[in-house]
Amino acid sequence: MNPKGKLIIIGGAVDKGSFTEKNFDSNIENNINFFEERILKRILKESKHGNHSRVEVITTASKIPDSVGPEYLRAFEYFGASNVGVLKIENREDANNPEVVERMKAADTVMFTGGDQLRLTSILGGTQFEEVLLHKYLHEEFVYAGTSAGAAAASNSMIYQGSSSEALRKGEVKIASGLGLINDVIIDTHFVQRGRIGRLFQAVTANPKVLGIGLGEDTGLLIINAHMEAIGSGLVILVDGRSIRSTNLTQVELGQPISIENLVVHVLGNHDLYDLKTHKMTIREGVSQ
Repeated sequence: MNPKGKLIIIGGAVDKGSFTEKNFDSNIENNINFFEERILKRILKESKHGNHSRVEVITTASKIPDSVGPEYLRAFEYFGASNVGVLKIENREDANNPEVVERMKAADTVMFTGGDQLRLTSILGGTQFEEVLLHKYLHEEFVYAGTSAGAAAASNSMIYQGSSSEALRKGEVKIASGLGLINDVIIDTHFVQRGRIGRLFQAVTANPKVLGIGLGEDTGLLIINAHMEAIGSGLVILVDGRSIRSTNLTQVELGQPISIENLVVHVLGNHDLYDLKTHKMTIREGVSQ
């Protein structure tokens, strides 16, 4: 079944938007960065009713929801959104609260902020909120947007822990179940800046059927059914393990280095495309950046 909804997953870096920078300028236009100018505007463009769409900002993953939520609200409103709210879900009781569930049913778009993806899944997993979220994504014209933790948790399996420097040692990468909006991919964020490519290599080697998606900061992917488009100022790294010829992953002891032969890597820039069914990439030269 092809979902009717859209996914916009973002690598992070500016989880609260540039409006919270210490050097905030009284001339608001001087504070706008690429994340807000391109990606938040794209979220509104893809939403069912454009700037009039009902947008709920979900701060569950964040340790500072009272700061993060209002800043996203301010950023969305600056770009013309007229119907934005912050839906504060701090525990599983909140996620089953009838008022929260009704607000989720009425939403056209949700924006999951950054923070701790394990907190996100442990609070939302198996609740009425998650049930409505999945139903809307599958059956309605609905946008799930998530940055950092919100992006990592979108897939069926998610990376929640793993040292960047030791990631190619067996057992260093920890994987748990995500929210399950998209299967057969695994997503890592803050990817280029934090040197996390080894985490994705190990995750994909453990299950080569899964496509690894590494999102750079200020960078995202728009996913509609099997079609992905890179959006943002940075890079999207795709790790395809289907052609792996051999690996010592099952032979070495925990903590020992992993060897991998013939792992395929793709690099997408702004507007480049990738098809999850055909595994074909399209470089879109000449498209306005």
